[in-house]
Amino acid sequence: MKLAALRTMSAFVMTFALQGCGTSAPASVDGLRRVVGTDLIGARGATPEDQRKIDRTAVGICAAAIWTKAECKRHGEGR
Repeated sequence: MKLAALRTMSAFVMTFALQGCGTSAPASVDGLRRVVGTDLIGARGATPEDQRKIDRTAVGICAAAIWTKAECKRHGEGR
């Protein structure tokens, strides 16, 4: 479950970072970096610390309203 969540999160981050929303690129890489953070670097979803890294990344994404409230709630389910 945790590895699947990490893969989903990684795919989302890469898609968002490379394609942006809609047809334009993100306003700034620095802004995207502040929202997404760098916690996922090296996280494999295998340890409690990895899960905390995934959760910290999700918090930034939820706080920036990139995910809907329902999607944010779904991230926390299953634990």
